[in-house]
Amino acid sequence: MRRVLAAAIAALTVTTAGTAVTGAPGQAAARSGWGRPTLAPAAPTPGSPGLGDSYFPDYGNGGYDVDHYDIRLRYEPATDQLSGTTTILARATQDLSRFNLDFLLGVESVRVNGWSATFAREGVHELAINAPRPIVKGQSLTIVVKYAGVPSTTRVNGYSGWTRTADGGLAVNEPESAWWWYPSNDHPLDKANWDVSVSVPAGVEVVSNGVQPRPPLAEAGNRVRWSWRSTSPGATYESFLAVGQYDIVTDTAPNGQPVVNAYSTTLGPLAPAARASIERTAEIVEWGSTIFGPYPFEAQGGVAGPVDGIGFALETQTRPVYGPGFWRRGSNTYVIVHENAHQWFGASVSVADWRHIWLNEGFASYAEWLWSEEQGEGTAQELFDFTYATYPADDDFWQVPPGDPGANDIFDGAVYDRGAMALHQIRLAVGDDAFFRILPQWTAAHRHGNGTVEQFQALAEQASGQDLDAVFTTWLFTRGRPELSGEAAARTATAPTELAEPKSWARLRESHRLLAH
Repeated sequence: MRRVLAAAIAALTVTTAGTAVTGAPGQAAARSGWGRPTLAPAAPTPGSPGLGDSYFPDYGNGGYDVDHYDIRLRYEPATDQLSGTTTILARATQDLSRFNLDFLLGVESVRVNGWSATFAREGVHELAINAPRPIVKGQSLTIVVKYAGVPSTTRVNGYSGWTRTADGGLAVNEPESAWWWYPSNDHPLDKANWDVSVSVPAGVEVVSNGVQPRPPLAEAGNRVRWSWRSTSPGATYESFLAVGQYDIVTDTAPNGQPVVNAYSTTLGPLAPAARASIERTAEIVEWGSTIFGPYPFEAQGGVAGPVDGIGFALETQTRPVYGPGFWRRGSNTYVIVHENAHQWFGASVSVADWRHIWLNEGFASYAEWLWSEEQGEGTAQELFDFTYATYPADDDFWQVPPGDPGANDIFDGAVYDRGAMALHQIRLAVGDDAFFRILPQWTAAHRHGNGTVEQFQALAEQASGQDLDAVFTTWLFTRGRPELSGEAAARTATAPTELAEPKSWARLRESHRLLAH
């Protein structure tokens, strides 16, 4: 309050040489006794309706930075009706006259620091909020939004980031999903933590990120309120909500952290394969910690979604969500490795711009190659050779550069497979000792932050003492099939059918067919 009042007074009254001069905010005031002009603060301006992402320029919003989302909801599985209140704790990064949130459902009211605020819809997913009082740079903001709607019927260009299922719903998607269930600053540059609390009919389960700060609480009307808390900052697309019929299994990981796994009761004959895969999460996280550095979050686990849910998997923070397709041919640890590698590469170290998606998908895909080595099912070199030979030079696969794939191709197969090949070439260039120093150095340097391809190249060059520009340019940014030389060229010159297929190949192909959606 004092800061707002002081700013308002300073904007209207300036004292010079014992004389008070008043004027409208933003006007030039009188000169100081030394003859230099003293300007009143500029008038507050609107925060930008996007953060200028090179692929999705209207994602996120400018003018403020979020610290915490308190999401309190009521959900009706029978009708898919969602209502609730989200309280956002943030701080202004400029003097604001208004600001935007990314959101799609119907808004009933908005309050800013206790004052009722007017609001309007702008663009596809923007909720523009007028500041009821002046907001100055550095000021704390408490933004309370009440809303209601049916998320599965709320669509953008015919698409919904909310999947309605026979017994509930799933809010799981990338690069956006929060729009359908809570208002947010929806870009990885603005990380925050969450409290998620959802009231549902008794007998329905709710799963989200992090840990349960308290057991489910009975409410009036034969209802139960579930609560989840994320104590580590994360990108909004990393948050998720799964509502329906789930068997929830809890345990403790070797590092002492809680493990929470949830299995949809609709999986039927797929359930054993799902359990045989997801129950190895703690083992895989322990293995990953020896390569990528300390696990960056407070909990571990996974969610096996329903048969009518999503057709992909996503590295939702602390607890990835998997579609049923991954279990159709039995257990699958490779998708568990992929999504949990993302806890380091994607969740903890998030992209600064969606152009840098290789830092997520290339690294998680290469983690699968490393796991294949660990399991004796094919070395990274064998997988590189087989992947290279699989795609002939005239295949469109080679026309998507993983380092800058374009907004329409951020989940193209090349980002995964050629992305993994790029990392293998970096490994060959610097040697194993340097390569396996670089990975944990990267996750430590950008822990709970953001990164770019250029920053990774700079770190790799510093750690190895080598100029890696040719490797990065050739494998990440140049269209066309890179030429190999020497023994590598000889190994991959034959047709894939003449190469010994790594034991892991079929499972990796099947997983990537679902992952590259």
